Amino acid sequence: MAIQGEITDDPHPLLSALREQGYVILRSVLSPSELAALRSAASRLTATARSGGWPHVRVVGKQFPPWDASLVREGRAGIWGMQHLLHPDLPVGEAEAGEEEDTRAVFARLYFHERLLTVARELLSIPSSSEDGRGEEQGEEGKLTMELFNMLVRPSGPGVSEDEPFALRWHRDDIPATATAEEEAARLKKPGEPYVHAQWNLPLYDDDSLVVVPGSHARPRTDAERAAGPYEEHIPGQITVELKAGNVVFYDNNILHRGVYDVKKERMTLHGSVGHVEGSQERARNVLQHGVGQWVDRCDFSVLGEGKQRRTAEAMRRRLVQLGRENEGKDVGFSLDG
Repeated sequence: MAIQGEITDDPHPLLSALREQGYVILRSVLSPSELAALRSAASRLTATARSGGWPHVRVVGKQFPPWDASLVREGRAGIWGMQHLLHPDLPVGEAEAGEEEDTRAVFARLYFHERLLTVARELLSIPSSSEDGRGEEQGEEGKLTMELFNMLVRPSGPGVSEDEPFALRWHRDDIPATATAEEEAARLKKPGEPYVHAQWNLPLYDDDSLVVVPGSHARPRTDAERAAGPYEEHIPGQITVELKAGNVVFYDNNILHRGVYDVKKERMTLHGSVGHVEGSQERARNVLQHGVGQWVDRCDFSVLGEGKQRRTAEAMRRRLVQLGRENEGKDVGFSLDG
């Protein structure tokens, strides 16, 4: 298992682990106060979403976008996630006693957290100096692009059984199960090919829901994997990614993976990605299929103050706005169906 802190002479150990295994784990990314604030904000948003008060939700009974939020409002389906945690219309939610910031500010600070962006820069082969927040003002070329920020939660409500796990089917995020071995090989990263986005899960409570097949991000599926059912309980080589609250796993989104949730166990896992500006066209479908281009130009990151984090956030947002403009009027479609 690839874990931060192992002794190595490799100047880029996280990137090497990602290339080799398809995932890498970092321990204790958050301080206790940051974790507490995020739990509070996540709880407020989850309660609002379960009651039908937030329209951007992942609806039980459907794994991939688009989702029909009216099913939740009408009490015909539960949820297993929420989308768009950086949305300008996200319910603010009053900070509880002893807390300094509202829901929107807490989530924004996490997405643009320097520890996460530092890892993303290594994985995307971006020198830190090019992302110092003043780079564009000084004529330096910024590279990081804002992408997606969602949350995966304990499934509940209509369509969820209390007697069995809630399971998602095996998949790669941007390659359909119908792809041939040749088509998979063409879409997967080649050895040494630069990454153009970094995807991560960060649980606010201990989480063992993510199941992956290490190394599968770098090869087409085996005969056994192709023959397996979509909800196959065991595929040769699979492992469960066990994370403590405040840890984070970065992973190649085309690793063969699935989710298996214990519906009796609390789950609030932040699920995000950041991109590399040079990979914008490759990422257009995977990002814009979620509808982020419809609201990103209205984002207000004034909650971040006037320092480096705010400048970085605004620069990353501008690059996503540009991606939306470049694809305006185009049908980018959806990566997967079902």
